[in-house]
Amino acid sequence: MHTNGHSPAANPSRRVVITGVGLVTPLGHDLPTSWAQMAAGKSGTSAITHWDASEFPTQINGRVNDWDANAYMDRKEARRTGRGTQFAYKAAQDAIAMSGLDLEQEDKRRIGVEIGLAFGGWDIVEEESAKLAAGGPRRFNPAAGTAALISGTPTFIAIKLGVTGPTNSQVTACATGITSIGEASRRLQRGDADVMIAGGAEGYLSPMIITTFSRLGAASTNNANPEKACAPFSGNRDGMVVAEGAGVFVLETLEHAQARGATILAEFAVYSNSEDAYDMVAPEPTGTGAMTCMSLALAESGLAPSDIDWIVAHGTGTMLNDTMETAAIKRVFGEVAYAIPVTSIKSSIGHAMGAAGAQSAAVLVKSMQENRILPTINYEIPDPDCDLDYVPNESRAHRVDAGLCNGFGLGGQNATLVLKRFVA
Repeated sequence: MHTNGHSPAANPSRRVVITGVGLVTPLGHDLPTSWAQMAAGKSGTSAITHWDASEFPTQINGRVNDWDANAYMDRKEARRTGRGTQFAYKAAQDAIAMSGLDLEQEDKRRIGVEIGLAFGGWDIVEEESAKLAAGGPRRFNPAAGTAALISGTPTFIAIKLGVTGPTNSQVTACATGITSIGEASRRLQRGDADVMIAGGAEGYLSPMIITTFSRLGAASTNNANPEKACAPFSGNRDGMVVAEGAGVFVLETLEHAQARGATILAEFAVYSNSEDAYDMVAPEPTGTGAMTCMSLALAESGLAPSDIDWIVAHGTGTMLNDTMETAAIKRVFGEVAYAIPVTSIKSSIGHAMGAAGAQSAAVLVKSMQENRILPTINYEIPDPDCDLDYVPNESRAHRVDAGLCNGFGLGGQNATLVLKRFVA
């Protein structure tokens, strides 16, 4: 623990470990509940009921139901924050509790927050714009501006926790969650902090968002079967399901975690990113950008392709994304690719954009404790272009010593995170 506010010398090889994880998904408000439901093959995607979607082509979402922000913050704070911030704060509270970190015993100048969202408070903007148009400025909530800010999420959490270290929002579309964890880990390696609270969130299931992805042709229209609507890698897939939630981690330097006797859940191995430079919506079809990203991660980690025990895929359920990701995995791993299980948890909880990569990383950490990997549910029909082991429909006992998470964002932003089992 550093108590003088000074940074230790930068050390790119400084080890970074995970001591706490918080998760909010449509299947549960915490990691144990969400994990148990996913492992049981449950689906959290459902028909839209919080507004009338009957005239919309897509009528499905992955909503965090039974959410009561007042259980985790006071009523005034709940009125002044968006759902994404509320989910992130709940997940941060869980992660800190799991880590055993006592903030009152820490130098808060050495604790930072790195949490991003892809879209932020679009729901707030839509709601308040409608109020302004209908009732004029007196109806408008002046807190809407800060509540809608993407940077409002990490700063709210920093204020609540009283921590004054590096505070930032990574925004890399659907790769945001992975980028946040990766950049926070790099801050720790550089000596900018001893502890980083990092991850991603999203809480924006509004008519505009649903319409956006419907009109882009990316969202499933399997409205008659909302629980089966997201079917990554399956030959009958017809698109993704837009969802919400959060994943937040407590990351620490190994020295800091050991000095306070923390239980270490996993170790950060490496993070890499790349850019397709191809299209604002469609992925580069041959998977070159994704391949580059995964190859960089493997090379820097020092791990061999055969050392990766599980890939938590981006796997959105769109025809283009799943075919591209499969091709990229095969280009990186060669014949070994057929021996590595590949799961997309989006079939269970939908695609929560800025939270997605952090949610994938959360279940990767949990898998190391449980010696079990999650299934890709809703897998029904093989696709000749998607011919890997997608862990169809049922979880599997499987030891994970090293795993890889992918996140691919709009505009071609790719991110890969590798975590490994901690060995002292």
